Amino acid sequence: MPSVYLAPDVAAFYAAQSAFSAPGSLAPLYADLPDDPSQLARTARDLMVHRLEGNLFCHVIPQDRLHNDAETRYLDAILGIIVERNDAPLTQRRAVGDRFVGVCRDLALLHCSFLRQAGIPARLRSGFADYFSSDGFHGDHVVTEYWDKERGWLLADPQLADPLVSDTFKVDFDPMDVPRDRFLVAGKAWQAIRTGEADPKTFGLHSPEEGPMFGEWFVAHDIRIDLAALNKVETLLWDTWGTGTGGNREMTDAIRELYDQASLVVRDDVPFVAARKLFAEREELRTPKAVLSLAPFNGPREVTLR
Repeated sequence: MPSVYLAPDVAAFYAAQSAFSAPGSLAPLYADLPDDPSQLARTARDLMVHRLEGNLFCHVIPQDRLHNDAETRYLDAILGIIVERNDAPLTQRRAVGDRFVGVCRDLALLHCSFLRQAGIPARLRSGFADYFSSDGFHGDHVVTEYWDKERGWLLADPQLADPLVSDTFKVDFDPMDVPRDRFLVAGKAWQAIRTGEADPKTFGLHSPEEGPMFGEWFVAHDIRIDLAALNKVETLLWDTWGTGTGGNREMTDAIRELYDQASLVVRDDVPFVAARKLFAEREELRTPKAVLSLAPFNGPREVTLR
């Protein structure tokens, strides 16, 4: 008997592909993939380079790839780009110049897709990592959460699966079991701010000195992204919708109370039924068919999702 339990309906839900993670007609490419979560993380890592890693990998990333690759929402399109640049089996490590140029969300989505194809329940989690900064700042980040039959839900960061990356950031933990005090899921970050345990200025895309992408409204944004991903709607990180999108100055007590409620669901130990119910019933939080993409590379535009 396993030492932990996952309800069959929950396991089936997270082991099935979503509209975002499905490989589509390129599913045959998955035939030779391993079924070990750690090996799958390294496979995903070797097919992608983060758009900010050019210097780390001693490679000049072409501007068109910086601007266009990371705007690719769906995994079948991501795979199409990968094999167009190099049609070798997915298990073959790509030269940096042949890789998809993405962000943390894309690495997590590819890893999640691989896991689901192997029958392993997996989902994306949006929140804040402290291990990319040495000054106590919690940077916006996305990781994979997968089910381990002996230990339950574990956080995995496929971005750290390459030793060059983990060594650069002096990571002192197993990337396949990220400590939950090093990566705070969005609801946990919100609660820490609301109880006064954490400074809202230390959560965001960057520090307050660098621009407005920090604070309560940004954490609320990540709660919406995380709730959507828990319902297998794995949007781009800059897709926006719902209540609380107006910046820190427009946060009200009523908006804070909404996210107080949402944070009780978007947490480490996710209550599955409550997460499904909240997403279905609260229009202020639910992803609509059309979202406003505040694309940092190609500019804002309205996008109709599949």
